[in-house]
Amino acid sequence: MAALAFPLVAGSARRGAGASRALRRLCVAAVLPVVALLVLGLAAGFEVIDAGPLGTPLLIGGALLLALLARLLYARGTGAAFPVPGERVALGVTVAILALCAYWAVGNYAQQKGRADAEQLSHNLQVRPAVMLDTAQRLALDWPGVRETPLPEEGAGTHFRYRYEGLRLLAQSDNRMFLIPRRWIWATGNVLVLPIDSGVRVAFHAG
Repeated sequence: MAALAFPLVAGSARRGAGASRALRRLCVAAVLPVVALLVLGLAAGFEVIDAGPLGTPLLIGGALLLALLARLLYARGTGAAFPVPGERVALGVTVAILALCAYWAVGNYAQQKGRADAEQLSHNLQVRPAVMLDTAQRLALDWPGVRETPLPEEGAGTHFRYRYEGLRLLAQSDNRMFLIPRRWIWATGNVLVLPIDSGVRVAFHAG
């Protein structure tokens, strides 16, 4: 919103000396919230206060972005050159920290979103397909809700020996399936990564 309002505010500053002075005072007054945001961001980073996983990058990045916009408006209101030679390094460091805060916030949000999705999935496992898995070798899955049944030898050409029920399909990527037990818990649950080849036989069903 501040970036979109920049042309309007800068244009009003050129209409008269009074508007230009008011704009300069506004830019100077922006120093107080910048300092407050930086202090809160550092406090959140050192865990002095609890600002959540997004608090530190948003507070620090917001403070630097506000300072940068205030400096741009001040230069536009006074007609001074920007950046002056002494500000080029500071401007480069500010932009680099802003980019770092953006990646930091996105990474923390992705981690938080994935954890929330896993917790929600653990309470709604019925939405995932149920899996009946036949294997040639015993997997020894001592998981709650998973039942292992030895298969009879029907003929010399049959190499499937064990059947596992009580599994659900979590995801599939390339030639691998990610299976979870029916009573999976997101905090301590296990995931079986199974290659899709001639050594397994999979049947999906509802339930």
